[in-house]
Amino acid sequence: MQKDLSFRFGPLKESDLWSALRLQARAQWNQTEQDWRRVMELDPGGSFAAFDGGNVVGTTTTVAYGNDLAWIGMVIVGEEYRRRGIATRLMRSALDRLCGAGVSTIKLDATPDGRSLYESLGFIPESLIERWDCDGVAGSATDALKLDDRLRDNVFALDRLAFGADRSRLLRLLLDDACCHPLVSIDPANGNVRGYALARRGARAFYVGPLIAVDETVAAALLDAMLHQLAGRKVYIDLNAGFAGGRNVLVARRFAKQRDLTRMRYGSVSNVDTSDLVFAIAGPELG
Repeated sequence: MQKDLSFRFGPLKESDLWSALRLQARAQWNQTEQDWRRVMELDPGGSFAAFDGGNVVGTTTTVAYGNDLAWIGMVIVGEEYRRRGIATRLMRSALDRLCGAGVSTIKLDATPDGRSLYESLGFIPESLIERWDCDGVAGSATDALKLDDRLRDNVFALDRLAFGADRSRLLRLLLDDACCHPLVSIDPANGNVRGYALARRGARAFYVGPLIAVDETVAAALLDAMLHQLAGRKVYIDLNAGFAGGRNVLVARRFAKQRDLTRMRYGSVSNVDTSDLVFAIAGPELG
């Protein structure tokens, strides 16, 4: 690996987003400017960049969910700048910040290209996330309801149960940025919330997630109702491979698997982030 210490490293600021977006476009990732702004709002000062002159050539971001769990994402290095130690230095900046803040467990979703770097820094593989896509599936109307303000606290409570940490601040931002009606499933027997689904615009496709459900039937109904709203659009979903029947739900709706992501952990062993209630994650940069 050829290291080059001539690059400047520092915080990624709002004024640098134009350059970060250009870097991301070349990598063909799906995040939008709003996705970048969201992580920067959730953790001000937690985004880092490498600069060659005035251009961003590498990035990484952090999001913390209290002191128990934090997420690292947006690890991108321009193709012509790889193997020069840039990603390693950016990752160390992120780890130093989170560990210095007392976060006990740090996680990320690794692409196949990035996994060896993260292992060299002490990350341990934990589980599998799968990227699936479909193009133009219409979906169908179901008994899923539009999520309104009266049910928000119930949805946040279900999400805490599913994810294991309070990410209500993130969910509020995702609700504000939703590209179509957020959906909720209610148990007709007792009125309890048994699932919810959100979707937002992406640079290459609409992104459905998080989708939380108590079982395969609820997940399928929520997904059908969401696809009904997104009829004719290209859709991405990052499936928690541990969700029982999850692949069957996607195959039946003509989704095709794109690639695997490896969920990895640094620090204390933790069950936070992926229970069997998580059908689709919030995003690789969010968990």
